Amino acid sequence: MLDTIRNSLHACRPNWNQRDNPWTIYLTMPPSTSFIIPTPLLMLIAVTTMPFLLAAGESIPTTLDGPFKPLTRRFDPSLRRGSGDLPIDHPRLRKRNVSSDLPEQIALALSTPSSIWVSWVTGDAVVGKYVKPLDATLVSSEVWYGKEKGKYPLKKKGNATVYSQLYPFDGLLNYTSGIIHHVLIDGLEPETKYYYRCGDSSVPAMSDEISFETLPLPSKDSYPHRIAFVGDLGLTSNTTTTIDHLMDNDPSLVVIVGDLTYANQYRTTGGKGASCFSCSFPDAPIRETYQPRWDAWGRFMEPLTSKVPTMVIEGNHEIEPQASGVTFRSYSERFAVPASESGSNSNFYYSFDAGGVHFVMLGAYVDYNQTGAQYAWLKEDLSKVDRAVTPWLVATMHPPWYNSYSSHYQEFECMRQEMEELLYQHRVDIIFAGHVHAYERMNRIYNYTLDPCGAVYITIGDGGNIEKVDVDFADDPGKCPSPGDNVPEIGGSCPLNFTSAPAKDKFCWDRQPDWSAFRESSFGHGILEVMNSTYALWTWHRNQDVYKDDSYGDQIYIVRQPNLCISPATSREAGGGREASGCENRFSSPSFPMFIWIFLMFGIL
Repeated sequence: MLDTIRNSLHACRPNWNQRDNPWTIYLTMPPSTSFIIPTPLLMLIAVTTMPFLLAAGESIPTTLDGPFKPLTRRFDPSLRRGSGDLPIDHPRLRKRNVSSDLPEQIALALSTPSSIWVSWVTGDAVVGKYVKPLDATLVSSEVWYGKEKGKYPLKKKGNATVYSQLYPFDGLLNYTSGIIHHVLIDGLEPETKYYYRCGDSSVPAMSDEISFETLPLPSKDSYPHRIAFVGDLGLTSNTTTTIDHLMDNDPSLVVIVGDLTYANQYRTTGGKGASCFSCSFPDAPIRETYQPRWDAWGRFMEPLTSKVPTMVIEGNHEIEPQASGVTFRSYSERFAVPASESGSNSNFYYSFDAGGVHFVMLGAYVDYNQTGAQYAWLKEDLSKVDRAVTPWLVATMHPPWYNSYSSHYQEFECMRQEMEELLYQHRVDIIFAGHVHAYERMNRIYNYTLDPCGAVYITIGDGGNIEKVDVDFADDPGKCPSPGDNVPEIGGSCPLNFTSAPAKDKFCWDRQPDWSAFRESSFGHGILEVMNSTYALWTWHRNQDVYKDDSYGDQIYIVRQPNLCISPATSREAGGGREASGCENRFSSPSFPMFIWIFLMFGIL
């Protein structure tokens, strides 16, 4: 607790803009408190408390300190770049239920502020040349829930489905899934612990009791405790470290930015993964994906997903084309997402609220052009956001638009050109992506130009998958890709040369770009802690720091400036009044004797 208070004080900074009183300075703090202090008193407090602040350690930087000088932390050669896939019979991947009628792969997902999806799988999947789907109509999908242990006054029923992944080619095997259940439970109270069981009571085959806590209602004063971000997970030894570390950080919401199981790379070259399918199956026109990895991934993730709502968006490894031209079948059938709830007609893009944060989940592997359905939906969704209720606006997608690594460099430039202006107009605060298997945080940027009102872009595709961590930068000698090297699986390619110095007329910079604030080649995950309507603490946790207390790879306060970054789309937030930068509560110090202020400052420290 003391460390939290100290960190809050460290991030405290005078706002020298004169407002009501030229002799008053607004002292802005990340938590929901600010003080108005006469300038002479502030100077006295600064002098008397400086030794305490210095003794407490270095301050946490904020985006107000930026733009930052680009910094690179190279790959640590004492670490391995990657690890092999966990075997299918690994204890964390095996089916643990005695009966196949019992639920497994249990997962939660947000629907509305008062409802949650509960999903699970029963029955046995089948792999072989000839497969027959299970009959999903023969089982019931039920969830019992309530606010007391062992008591379930509320009961809901849902639907069940199965899917098949078919490859009619010599040497390739077909798959049909177990029965996938989805039940929507509603009438949930905010910030409340619920206990539930799921399954089919007629068998009977109900799960053990599990609990979860609901999130706060949308409000500028209420936020999830911690929001975890991770991407490109797979099922390797590194993945286990990432997820164990993430669970230790006790998130109340998890966001996965695509590339979940890497089922399409398991067993392609003796279980080691492959970057191309033609080298593994030269006589097959499509790549086989080993669907049992989806079931293994669901079991592996269940200790987390059965207790913490987990939101996903599709990545390129979820495409999984079948001979009939069907794609994304596993992703579409296994995950319940609030598509219809948010006005979307597709599971590939949707939105939801988590307390005072509005999330938009964007699909990079479906039509994103300005003439398409996704763009029209996004425009409508953003127009409905009330920043006085959900001040924070966060977007996620699988591929990054800004990326200084050689891998996937400028791969989704077409998508950026189509969508970035709309997100900028609505003052999206943070944009998370994966795809690149490393970490990178950008300075605030718009259209490749440093901009104090641009979004903070963060690449978090370092979950631990089979393809190893990316270590080459496009600005390294000999590492700049050619414009035709990085072409997306779906959609066009729009490589561009930069039009201004120091990279004018070049496809790559010859040093780390100015918009790249920090980058490091390590596996890990991130935690976002929203403090109030203008301050959020972002921390990137590296896997190698899992056994170190209070250790992290990157940490910064992301600060919104709604009074500076005003647009017609955000006018409702400013309203008829004035929002204090970073403060919800302000106290005028002239009504306080000086000795009380000094006492308070010393007491806090």
